[in-house]
Amino acid sequence: MNAQDPDTRREQGSQWYDNEAGPLVRPYAMTGGRTRPGPTGVKFDLIALVTLSTAAPGTDDDSTLGPEHRALIELCRPETQSVAELAAGADLPVGVVRVLLGDLLERGRVTVSRPVPPAHLPDERILREVIEGLRAL
Repeated sequence: MNAQDPDTRREQGSQWYDNEAGPLVRPYAMTGGRTRPGPTGVKFDLIALVTLSTAAPGTDDDSTLGPEHRALIELCRPETQSVAELAAGADLPVGVVRVLLGDLLERGRVTVSRPVPPAHLPDERILREVIEGLRAL
C-alpha cells in the first residue's frame, strides 16, 4: 500500500496523526481545558511584553513544564517578546499562549510589562524643541 493511501494512514497508528499535518494536539489539551490565564487575573494583551525572569531556574529543572511552556521560555530567552510574537513564534493560538504564560507567570518564570501607551508619550514637537534648545547651548 502507498503511504499516501488513507487506509495506510489509519493502519499506521492513531487518529491523532495526519501525514500531511503531523501530530495533532487540540489547543484545549495543551491548556488542560482552561481558557483563562490562572488565578492571578493578569490580562495578556497582544502587545504585553514578556521577559524571561532572571531568577527563573532552567527549563530542565522543572518536570511539570510541558513542551509548549518550554517553547515559550526558549522564545523569550534571547529577548523580550510580545504576546503576539510568542504566539506566532510558537505557532500556537493566542488564547493558548495566554493560558500558558499565566502558568509561567505563576511559577515565576516570566515577567509581564505593558508598553507605554502612545497617549502617555511626550509630544514629538516638545522633543524637537528640547533638542533644538540643547543644540543652541
